[in-house]
Amino acid sequence: MAKSNSNEQGLTKKVWTLATTLAGQGIGFTDYITQLTYLLFLKMDDENVKLLDEESAIPEGYRWENLIELDGLDLIGQYENTLKILSEQDNLIGTIYTKAQNKIDKPVYLKKVITMINEEQWLIMDGDVKGAIYESILEKNGQDKKSGAGQYFTPRSLISAMVDVTRPQIGETVCDPACGTGGFLLAAYDYMKKQSQDKGKRDFLRNKALHGSDNTPLVVTLASMNLYLHGVGTDRSPIICQDSLEKEPDILVNVILANPPFGTRPSGSVDINRSDFYVETKNNQLNFLQHIMLSLKTGGRAAVVLPDNVLFEGGAGEVIRKKLLSEFNLHTILRLPTGIFYAQGVKANVLFFTKGSRTKDIWFYDYRTDVKHTLATNPMQRHHLDDFVSCYHAEDINARVETYNAEDNPNGRWRKYTCDEIITRDKTSLDVSWIKQGGDEVDYSLSELIDILKEKSDNISKAVAELQKLMADYSEDSNPILIFYSLRS
Repeated sequence: MAKSNSNEQGLTKKVWTLATTLAGQGIGFTDYITQLTYLLFLKMDDENVKLLDEESAIPEGYRWENLIELDGLDLIGQYENTLKILSEQDNLIGTIYTKAQNKIDKPVYLKKVITMINEEQWLIMDGDVKGAIYESILEKNGQDKKSGAGQYFTPRSLISAMVDVTRPQIGETVCDPACGTGGFLLAAYDYMKKQSQDKGKRDFLRNKALHGSDNTPLVVTLASMNLYLHGVGTDRSPIICQDSLEKEPDILVNVILANPPFGTRPSGSVDINRSDFYVETKNNQLNFLQHIMLSLKTGGRAAVVLPDNVLFEGGAGEVIRKKLLSEFNLHTILRLPTGIFYAQGVKANVLFFTKGSRTKDIWFYDYRTDVKHTLATNPMQRHHLDDFVSCYHAEDINARVETYNAEDNPNGRWRKYTCDEIITRDKTSLDVSWIKQGGDEVDYSLSELIDILKEKSDNISKAVAELQKLMADYSEDSNPILIFYSLRS
């Protein structure tokens, strides 16, 4: 084990050192990792032929052996032709090379990446080691603020806790409709593969149990490779490139684990027009929540990270919450602190629910009030959620006991509300709190303070731009009272 860890750390350092070198040449970390993925697959296919005497999965003329001896513009030309041909394949290869393009246009630096990959034998590494190396590179890329990859990355400590309490079982199907780089699917796979040595069950787990989608080709590439390196989807990737919200689910599943993207839909996205949705809304998170609710089998269960507005927003939000309470058992809400995501100031929760029976009680775990985490100085780790996992009682949620007590422990973090209590709240709001907040200051690092200030400055700039746009719609002699009410609305 120590040797594997050493190999893993050494190779990760080697890969990331080259990333730093290329960054100095204007090649971003995300572009580098994508090219690394394309080339790594070619190298492992070559090893599969030479070490295991298997047939190549790559069309003749576009294999590792056709790249490795080339230099200069010949190398660039061969590489770009290879990406084009492989992106047109209708199998795992086509998925990994979805809309593949070369982002390293200087031959000397492309050669550096190829040489580094060629110095290692990747196929003989244990799957966990290969996967861990790749995961660590993805995580490091998520931490790089310039890459923007943090939006695809959920803290692994949170994923682990969500999987531990959701308890996917081998033989069940698991889906993530906004899968990013595949963290939830991999955690579910690791959890289930320990449950049985039966060949049929393990084959089902590797090839049929997991389903993921993302609408960004780059992310589909990274997720597919991530799963492949862990031994999942070796013939056909369980990840597809599609916008989950555009159409009704193709299949219903047993378990959904997800952290859908926050904010508005990307510009150019198709408008949502789903006849199966409970209510029409432009709110991205509410639409994902509806999609997830409709994608579960009866008895299926979900654990979904959602922003605070889903808990209290009126209109469509209230309609969906009432549907969630009447046709699903929304039994648990974990309130998360800020400082755990790569985007600053995100206020989020995890909603846990089961399809097919109405909600009677909702248990809230407040891991937000007076909880201080920062990515640099105090990142959230798995042990920070141990108390929540213990209180959850995944083996029997009927055995739950409140830690909150009005007289003896008013700041207990685990509290039950009846569904009737929630329904009587304004707009059926699930945005509840009961712990008296203290006055402790958060110990931010200098870089985090700069990021927070920049984010607030950007928000002010956007607000001013919106104000100027609204003001431009009115002539100078317009009624200022009407302008005021327009701005309020």
